[in-house]
Amino acid sequence: MVEIDPQRFELMVSEALDGIPTELGQLMSNVAVTVQHDGGPTGLLGLYQGVPLTRRSTFYAGALPDRITIYRRAICAVCDSESEVLEQVRRTVIHEVGHHFGIGDARLRELGW
Repeated sequence: MVEIDPQRFELMVSEALDGIPTELGQLMSNVAVTVQHDGGPTGLLGLYQGVPLTRRSTFYAGALPDRITIYRRAICAVCDSESEVLEQVRRTVIHEVGHHFGIGDARLRELGW
């Protein structure tokens, strides 16, 4: 386990989001990305909660933002260095953004995420 300062970790998450191709980033709609520094569901590094873009219809209006939560302590627990944390944050952010676009876990695994 490696310990990463909360502010440094949030910067890693921001950098991972900035690394998403512009075309995809512009398609993201009504989603908030947050970091939870303590706790979180056992075994989860990140969590997407909401209505994926592929399931939204013309009736989707006035909804609260979808949420992507990245769990700092869980990611730090599975990594042995800051560079591993950086890579795991990137992978986790991309994985959860994939869910926002309606891509399921099985397909994300096929794609290497």
